[in-house]
Amino acid sequence: MPPMNYYEILGVSREASDEDIKKAYRKLVFEHHPDRNPHKKDADERIREINVAYEIVGDSEKRRSYDRLSWGDEPRAERIDPGIILDEMERKLFDEGRKELFAILVKDVKRVKAELTLVREQVVVEQGYDSFLEHVVTARAAEIMGDFVTEEMEGRKQRLIEVAVEMMVSQGVTKRGDESGIRALRNRLETAFRNGRVHGIASALELFYERR
Repeated sequence: MPPMNYYEILGVSREASDEDIKKAYRKLVFEHHPDRNPHKKDADERIREINVAYEIVGDSEKRRSYDRLSWGDEPRAERIDPGIILDEMERKLFDEGRKELFAILVKDVKRVKAELTLVREQVVVEQGYDSFLEHVVTARAAEIMGDFVTEEMEGRKQRLIEVAVEMMVSQGVTKRGDESGIRALRNRLETAFRNGRVHGIASALELFYERR
C-alpha cells in the first residue's frame, strides 16, 4: 500500500499552520466520532486514523521529524513492499546519525588528531605498519561516541525514532498492538541511528587521516 500521508488524512496541506491543523482535526473528530456514526462499521478505524495523524503533525517537533523522514527535499515515491519502506527508513536514520556526529568532529580538529594518534598506535601493533584500518577506526568511534552525544541530541533522536516507528506501523511493517514486533522495530531503527553516529565519527577521522 502507498505510504500514509497524515496531512491528507486531516485534509490539510503540508504548508498548513498549527492552528489550521488543530481546526481540521477538531472538525474531523466531530464528524467521524463513532458515537455520531453508530451505523458505520469503519467509524472506529477512521477516528483512530485521524488521532494518529494529529498526534504526529499536531506536535511541532514530531511534525518536523515526520516531514524530514517522509520527504526530505522531495516527496517520497510510493512503495508497496514493507521491507523496502523499512530499508529506506533505516537509511534515513543512519544518515541523520552520521551527519550529526560528523558535523561535531570536523570542528574539533585537536580531538580528531589525538584520536588518530591512538588509532595509529593500535593499527601498528596489530599489523606492523600504519594504514587506515577500518575495523580499528570503527571500534574506536563506538568507544568515544558518548563523549559527544548530549541530552539534547538524545532527545532529538528519540523524537525521530518515535515518529519513524509510528510511520512504519501505519504502513504495515508491523501490526499495531504487536508489542514484541514494535519493540524489535524500534531496536532496529535505533541501531541504524547509532551505526550512523559511529560512521560519522569514523568519516571525520578518515577525512584528517594521513598515512605515515
